[in-house]
Amino acid sequence: MTPLQRYIAEEIAADHADGLLNRREALRRLGLLGFGVPAAAALLAACASEQTEPPVTTQAPSAATPSTPPGMSTALMATPITFAGPGNRELQGAWAAAAQPRGGVLVVHENKGLTDHIRSVTGRFAGAGYSALAVDLLSEKGGTAAFTDPAQATAELSNTPQEQFLADLRAGLDELGRRVPGGRLGTTGFCFGGGLVWLLLASGPSPLDAATPFYGPFPDKGDLSAAKAAVLGIYAEADARVGATRPAAEAALQRTAAPHEIWVAPNADHAFFNDTGPRYAPAAAEEAWRRVLAWYAAHLG
Repeated sequence: MTPLQRYIAEEIAADHADGLLNRREALRRLGLLGFGVPAAAALLAACASEQTEPPVTTQAPSAATPSTPPGMSTALMATPITFAGPGNRELQGAWAAAAQPRGGVLVVHENKGLTDHIRSVTGRFAGAGYSALAVDLLSEKGGTAAFTDPAQATAELSNTPQEQFLADLRAGLDELGRRVPGGRLGTTGFCFGGGLVWLLLASGPSPLDAATPFYGPFPDKGDLSAAKAAVLGIYAEADARVGATRPAAEAALQRTAAPHEIWVAPNADHAFFNDTGPRYAPAAAEEAWRRVLAWYAAHLG
């Protein structure tokens, strides 16, 4: 099992432990990943035994917190595109062009694929002045829209070699560079996508000038020495599972000459930025968005 496969399996188990998935659905999803019932049950039990916080509940925004997701008030529409990928493959994506781009941002989706939420984030970056492209990492299988069962899309991502993810993301950076000629490039990824941002940074030289991975697992023995990107790593205070990889990320960043910073969102859990999910934390999301835009203003323009 690869680290990304382990991460996806543990995320399903964590959702069950937090009360977001019932046992039957958690076992079904783990079965799609290739787990037999005994192994799946053991993983659920292990994750439940590690649960120290009360189950996550959805909370409506109070009058003191933003009612509109960050960036939505100025967001532009993201439109579907196709572009050339590695090995003569065609990649699907969502593209949003800023009127006067200050740079470009590659958006890397969660383990559910290229969802409406990720399209929305792509449009929010464009509204903030950064033309943005989100690559559909399920393109080879017909794209995210080809999966009527989101759990099946997650399972397909779990079975995709990480080398293919890296090749597709590099193709996305090439396309972004073509569409934003001369512009500096950044990348933002969420959860699984945040892990892919770390992986991309650790995979060798790239055209990236900045990166803002959200609560993504740092790769085993990840080495950022070849990366020149300025990195803002975003974590959540209650996200112990991904937070356990934060020391390795911090140590790797300290060995680089590039600017870097870590921010931990207080009173927030994993996936707190996703306003369509049960762990959405409006105040934390607003502050994270402010910090990301400030980071890109400093390192992209």
